[in-house]
Amino acid sequence: MNSQGFVHLRVRSAYSLLEGAIKAGKIGKMAADAGMPAVGVTDRANLFGALEFSQTTKDAGVQPIVACALPVLDIGGQVAQRWAKTPTVVLIAQNEQGWLNLCALSSAAYLDAGEMAEPGVPWGQVVDKSEGLILLSGGPDGPIDPLFVQKKPAEAAAALAEMKRVFGDRFYVELQRHGLSSETVAEGGLVEWAYANDAPLVATNDVYYAKAAQAKSHDALLCISDGAFTGQEDRRRVTGEHWFKSAEAMRELFADLPEACDNTIQIARRCAFLVKTHKPILPRFDTGAGRSEDDELAHQAREGLKARLEKNQPYAPEEDYWARLEWEVGIIQQMGFPGYFLIVADFIKWAKLHDIPVGPGRGSGAGSLVAWSLTITDLDPLRFGLLFERFLNPERVSMPDFDIDFCQERREEVIDYVQDHYGKDRVAQIITFGTLQARAVLRDVGRVLQMPLGQVDRLAKMVPANPANPVTLAQAIDLEPRLREARDAEASVKTLLETALELEGLYRNASTHAAGIVIGDRPLTELVPLYQDPRSTIPASQFNMKWVEPAGLVKFDFLGLKTLTVLDRAKSYLERRGAAQDWGLLPLDDPKTYELMASGQTVGVFQLESQGMRDTLRKMRCGSIEEITALISLYRPGPMEMIDTYIDRKFGRAEVDYLHPSLKEVLTETYGVIIYQEQVMKIAQILAGYSLGEADLLRRAMGKKKKEEMDFQRLRFVKGASEKSVPEAQSGSIFDLVAKFAGYGFNKSHAAAYALISFQTGWLKANHPVEFFAASMSLDLSNTDKLAVFYQDCRRFEVPVLAPDINRSSADFDVSWKDGQGSVLYALGAIRNVGLEAMKHVIEVRETGGPFPDIFDFLERVDPRAVNKRALEGLARAGAFDSIHPNRRQLFEQADVLIAYCQSVAAERASSQVSLFGADQAAAARPRLKSMEPWAGPDKLDQELYAVGFYLSGHPLEELTPALKRKRVTFVAEAQGLAEAGHEAFQMAGVVRRRQERASARTGEKFAFVTFSDPTGEFECLFPPEQLRRCRDVLEVGTSVLVKVRAKAADGEVRFFGDDASRMDVLLDDAQIGLRVILSAQSADAEALKARLDRARAQGKGGEVWLQATLGGRTEVEIKLPGRYRLDAALRGALKSAPGVVMLEDA
Repeated sequence: MNSQGFVHLRVRSAYSLLEGAIKAGKIGKMAADAGMPAVGVTDRANLFGALEFSQTTKDAGVQPIVACALPVLDIGGQVAQRWAKTPTVVLIAQNEQGWLNLCALSSAAYLDAGEMAEPGVPWGQVVDKSEGLILLSGGPDGPIDPLFVQKKPAEAAAALAEMKRVFGDRFYVELQRHGLSSETVAEGGLVEWAYANDAPLVATNDVYYAKAAQAKSHDALLCISDGAFTGQEDRRRVTGEHWFKSAEAMRELFADLPEACDNTIQIARRCAFLVKTHKPILPRFDTGAGRSEDDELAHQAREGLKARLEKNQPYAPEEDYWARLEWEVGIIQQMGFPGYFLIVADFIKWAKLHDIPVGPGRGSGAGSLVAWSLTITDLDPLRFGLLFERFLNPERVSMPDFDIDFCQERREEVIDYVQDHYGKDRVAQIITFGTLQARAVLRDVGRVLQMPLGQVDRLAKMVPANPANPVTLAQAIDLEPRLREARDAEASVKTLLETALELEGLYRNASTHAAGIVIGDRPLTELVPLYQDPRSTIPASQFNMKWVEPAGLVKFDFLGLKTLTVLDRAKSYLERRGAAQDWGLLPLDDPKTYELMASGQTVGVFQLESQGMRDTLRKMRCGSIEEITALISLYRPGPMEMIDTYIDRKFGRAEVDYLHPSLKEVLTETYGVIIYQEQVMKIAQILAGYSLGEADLLRRAMGKKKKEEMDFQRLRFVKGASEKSVPEAQSGSIFDLVAKFAGYGFNKSHAAAYALISFQTGWLKANHPVEFFAASMSLDLSNTDKLAVFYQDCRRFEVPVLAPDINRSSADFDVSWKDGQGSVLYALGAIRNVGLEAMKHVIEVRETGGPFPDIFDFLERVDPRAVNKRALEGLARAGAFDSIHPNRRQLFEQADVLIAYCQSVAAERASSQVSLFGADQAAAARPRLKSMEPWAGPDKLDQELYAVGFYLSGHPLEELTPALKRKRVTFVAEAQGLAEAGHEAFQMAGVVRRRQERASARTGEKFAFVTFSDPTGEFECLFPPEQLRRCRDVLEVGTSVLVKVRAKAADGEVRFFGDDASRMDVLLDDAQIGLRVILSAQSADAEALKARLDRARAQGKGGEVWLQATLGGRTEVEIKLPGRYRLDAALRGALKSAPGVVMLEDA
C-alpha cells in the first residue's frame, strides 16, 4: 500500500446544481495533475454527469469511480439547522450490477418523489438494490453524524449496524475533517463504533470547488441556490477547506488515522466499472404480419410510392422513382435502419389518422424518397432535386435523424401514443441544463452581494445580448470599455465581476429538452438513469442531448410548430363556409401568393415576416417555390452577402457564371450562386468523379475546415477533375470557391420543406386574409405587441376587426361573414387580465343558455371562480359588454358590487336555494348601480388601450384631425404614398406606442426606434443619437407628439427618420383654432358645460369657443365665450358626452 496515496471519493461536479463548482469533464485532468490514480464523483441524488465523467476521466488516464450522494429516508437522523436537506449516503458502483442498481435508486429518488420537496428514497429500497454497491456512511451531511452530535449514540449505533448488516464488508464509516466542531464531536463515536464492530474507516474531503482561492465565489453560488445573501449570518455555508486537496495534504490531515486514507485506494481497487458507450439500441417494430423489419419496410415503401404516384403528378419518369426507391430501401436495409423508419412512419401515420397536423419535413430527411413514400415527409425529393446521401450516407454509418414538426397544441397526444404503444417505462424525454450566462450571473451575484439593483442592472445591460451566440463575460469586458471603467473605479464592481467570472457557465437548473424523445427496447432504467421534471408528466433521461445517444438511446424529435396550428385553425374556419383546403395540394404557381410576397406584405408568413426578409422579398420578387427556397437559404449570416449577386443575376444586371460548363445543370436554379450543401455534393460528383457518399464526406470536411483533411480532399478533387480533362489550375480554383461556400451552404432539404410551409401560409394570406388573420392572432393571444402588428396589417388588407362582444366573440379570435364581407371577431381571451380558460367558461355558458340579455343575467349564470373581479374589469374596459350595458365606467368602478352579486347567486345555486325561491327572488336582489357619466373621448380609449393593447374602436387623434391638418400634418397612410412619389420631408403626428433604444456598435451612442400610432395606422421612426438626445423627454410612451421626419423610399418600403419632436398640446395652442359647440336648447345642461370648460381654461394661448343653440331647425343664439381654452382631445371628448351637445365643429 502506497503510504502517500489518496483518492478523492467525494467530488461534487457542477451537476450538483448550484452546489458543485467543477465541470464534470475537468475532474479527470485535476486528478491526473494531482497524481491520483482514480477519482470519484458523488453528485447529490443524480447521475447527470456519470457518462461524461467516465469517458473524460478515462481519457485523462485516470480511473473513474461512479457514485452518488443519495438522499435516504427512514434511517438515522438529520442536521437540525433550518436549511438542512435530506441526509445522504454515498453509494459507489463496483460493477455492472452495481451501476444498474445505482441507476434504479437515483431514478426512484426523482420518479417517486411525489409531493416531497426534494428527491429521496426509503432505506428499504437501498436494501433491495444493494448488490454491487459500496456504501459510505455519509459524513456530516449523512444520517449518522447528526445523531452523535445530538448525543444519541444508541440510535447512531443502531443505524450503523443496519448499514453493516446490509452491505457487510462493502460498508465504510466515513470521516471528514473540514474544521467543523460537529465533525470532531461525531468522529469520536464513529471511530469507536468502527473499531468495536470491525468496520473500516475511510477519509473523504467533500469537494465543492477546485482551489482554495475559489471559496468566496463558491459561497456566492450557495447563496444563489438558497436565495440568501453573503452578508447573512443564518444561512447555509461550507468552510474554506472544501476544495480538491492533494494526496499529501489529505495524508497529513489524517496522519493519526492512515488506514482511513489507505482505504480510499482500496475502494478504488474494488471498483471495476466504467459507464460505457453503446451502439444505437432500437425497439423492435412489430410488423404484425410475420414479416421481418427489412421486408416490412420494402412492402410499406412500395405500397406508399404507388399511392403517392396515383395522387401526385410525377416530376420525372415513373421508372426513375421506382429505381430510386429500390436503391434507398437497399441502403437502409444494409445499414440496419428499417426499424427506425417504420417507427417514425408509425407515429406519423397515427397523428395524421387523428387529424393532428404534421409538417412536410424538416432537416435532411426530406431528401429520402422512402420517407416520402411512407408519408414521413410530404416533399417529392425528385421534384426538388434532393439527395438521399445528405440524409443517410452509406459511406459513413450514423443514425438517421428525422425531426418532425407537429401542431404545437396536439404534439403531446403523439407522445402519449408512443408511450402507450412502446410502454411508459421505455419512453422518456431528454434532460437539458440551464447555465449561468453572462447577464444572468451578474444579476445573481449582484443580488447575493446586496449591490444596488439599478447599478447591477446597468452593468448587466452592458453585456451584449445575442441569444443565438451568447457573449461570455470575459468577451464583454474586452468589448465594453464602460465595464472596465466601472471595474477599475469601484471595488464592489471588481468583486462582482471576479465572482461572476468564476461562476459563469455553471449549471443553474434542470429541465427537459423541447423536442427530444428517446425510445428503448427495455425499461430505460436498465440503460440510463431517469429524472422527473416537476412540470412534466413524462420522465427524462438524466443524460443530456450530448450524452444520451452515446449511451445507446435513439433520439426522436417531436417539435411543436405554431404555424401548423395556424394553418389547421384557418382550415377549420374555411370548412365552415365550404372552402376547405388540403395544404399539400395547393397549386405552387398561384400568382396571388407571389404578388403578396413581391409586395413584402408577409407579416405572419412563416420564415418571411422579419423586416429584413420583407425588404429582400421586394427586391427578389420570388416567382417560384425554388426562389423561396433560395431566399430562406440565403437570408442568414454568411450567405447574406450573396443576396445582391443572386438578385442582379436573376434580373440580368449581372452575368451568370457557372464555374464550368458541366456545372450549368447544377447551378442554373440559383443563377450560378452556390447556395446548398447538395450543390457542393453534385459539383464534386460531376467535376471530380466523387460518389455522392464521398461528396457528403467532402462537404463535412469543408464545413469543419480541418487543414489535413482539406489538403487531402483538395488533392483528391484536383486529381479527379484532371481525369475529366479539367485543368489543374481551374479545378483548384473551383475547389477553393466551393470550399468557401460550403462553410455556410444550407441544407436544401430543410429549406425546401420550410419554403413549402412559407408558401402555404403566404397562399392563405393572399387568398383568404380573414381566416389568416383570425388564426394567426389566436396563436398570439397573449402577445399584445404582436396583436397590434396584426391589427395594423388587417387595416392594410381592409379586413375589419370587430370589437370584443360578450354575445358574439369567442374565447379565441374568430371569423364572421355577412353579405360577402368577412371580419375578424376580437377574442375575449385576448383581453388583458381575463384569462383564456375563464373566457372558455363564458362561451360554454352562453352556448348552453343562449345570449346574455343584460349584465345581471351574465352575472347570474357565470361561475365567479372563473370570472373574477379582474376579469370583469378587463371586459368592461375593452367594451365587451357594450351590447348589453354601454356604460363601461359604471361596470368598471362598481365591479366589487357586481362580483359580490355574482358570488351570492352562485352560493344560492350551490345550496339549491334558487330552486325554492325561483328566478324572481334572484332578480329582485339585483343591486342598483350608482349613476355616473360614461367614459368619453380619450378616457374611453385609454381604458380600451389598457385592456386590448392598442386602439381598436377609435383613436385619440381623430378629434384633432381638422386642427392637425391646419398644422399641415400628414398621416402615415398618405405619407407612404407621397414618399414613394419622391417627397422627403413631412410633419407627422402620433401617440408614442413603443420606444426601443439601442447602442451603436461603432460609437456606443444611443439611438432609438420609436413606434407612433395615428388614426390611419402605425409607423416606426428612427431617431439618430443627436436627435434622440434632443427629443428623448418628449418621446415617452403614451404621449401625443408632432414629429418632423425625413422619409426614404426604396424597393416599395418607406423608412422614416426623426429630426424633431414636440408635445402636441403645446403646438396646438399656437394653431389659432376655435371650437363651435352645437347645442339642443331643450336638453342642454349649462352647469355640466361650464364644469367641463372651466377645467380646460388656458392661460394666454389656446383656442376660442362658441356656443350655438338651435331650436326647430333655426339658429336661435350664438355666444362667444370669454378667454381661451385648451382644445385637446380630452375636452372634445368631455363635451361630446355632455347632455344636450349635438355636435362639435372646428371654427
